[in-house]
Amino acid sequence: MQTQDDFLKKQARCISHEIRNQISICDVYCEIIKKHLQKNNISIPSVDNALNCIQKSAKMVNNSLLDLKSLSNYDYKELDLKELLLQAVDLAKVYVQDKEIDILYEGKNDCIINADENKFLACIINLLKNAIEAIEYKGWIKIQTIISGNYTEIKISNNGEKIPENFVDKIFEEGHTSKSFGSGLGLFICKNNLKSMGADLKLLSSDENETVFLITVPVKVS
Repeated sequence: MQTQDDFLKKQARCISHEIRNQISICDVYCEIIKKHLQKNNISIPSVDNALNCIQKSAKMVNNSLLDLKSLSNYDYKELDLKELLLQAVDLAKVYVQDKEIDILYEGKNDCIINADENKFLACIINLLKNAIEAIEYKGWIKIQTIISGNYTEIKISNNGEKIPENFVDKIFEEGHTSKSFGSGLGLFICKNNLKSMGADLKLLSSDENETVFLITVPVKVS
């Protein structure tokens, strides 16, 4: 006899399958547009960047949907951390819209990490998106990295509105959010995905001057 849990799992797989089909259409049409531009010798950097961002985002969504089928769906690779962070910045810029926000990268050292590219990117993008939303109109976001022993520390800070004190101890719990439009899942998912990759995410501080998150992730030692 089919239980409610089995039914929900079956429904999730079906919905995941249908969404992935639609996502694949987006990817195919991006390729068609690219080939059309190339065939006609048309070069528009902003359009090329937009198409690449759409395809990368589609891949990340597809990867997340695969999680509905498996609880251990991690594709570990050796990744250049600087390239990964700069890619996240490019993808997150879509959320800036009409705000005046400088997103600055200050890497102290290049290093290689072993992580799931899409899940790690999703975590960084989520933190950048939160930072952008915390800034009312004009401000800055900084990404700083420094190697400490066998780990690298990634600090993501912004000068937006501080996190309310009554939410500070709960922001990584499922369902807790200080946003009127939030689901309370973003940071919860980020922390758990990073934990599965041997990394850690914590809130260092949040006051009137800045909010700082810290990711500690193992680096590949030569």
